[in-house]
This record gives sequence, C-alpha cells and structure tokens, in this order.
Amino acid sequence: MIEFDDFLKVEMRVGTIVDAELNAKARKPAYKLTIDFGDEFGIKTSSAQITDIYTPETLIGRQVIAVMNFKPIKVADVRSEVLVLGTDTELGVALLQPERHVDNGSRIY
Repeated sequence: MIEFDDFLKVEMRVGTIVDAELNAKARKPAYKLTIDFGDEFGIKTSSAQITDIYTPETLIGRQVIAVMNFKPIKVADVRSEVLVLGTDTELGVALLQPERHVDNGSRIY
C-alpha cells in the first residue's frame, strides 16, 4: 500500500491534443502526439501506442490525462515528455479522459 502523499507525487494533468502523426521510426506502431497543457505547462510531446483504436484525425481536439513528472525519454525520433494514460481493451489501448471539457493544465487528484 502507498500513502496518499506518495500518490500526490504523481503529477497528472489534462491536455488537449493539437497534432497527431505516425511515429514512423518506432519499433511498435505509435503516434507522436503534440499536447497543449495550457499557459503554465505549455506544449509537450508524447509517443503513444494507441494506433489500434485511434487515427490521427480522431485524436485532434481530444482531451487526455498525462503524467507530467516522469523524466523525458527518446522513442525513435520523438522526445516523449509526458506519459499519456490509457487502459487495455479488447480492441487496443483506450485513452483516459475527463468526462467533460476542463481547462488545459487542470490537475488530476
């Protein structure tokens, strides 16, 4: 079990996908996402293996939840700065998102 203070160390925020394209050099099929986290956090990139359910066109404008305070990693040619959260389904990874529109940068508790 973890303590609540440990949970609060994971900084999860809401952002809106403003661009999505194939991460062509990734070993597993993935998209390069450009996500707007608002004025305080700005634009971040992520490589996400979500190609089974989503197309780039269906991702633009979608709000997502991402972990902001992981160390950035390089995925093929993409500097993945945030981890977009999702869950496995029979069809592939489904993104976690707020049930209604919220401000970009809103904190998840």
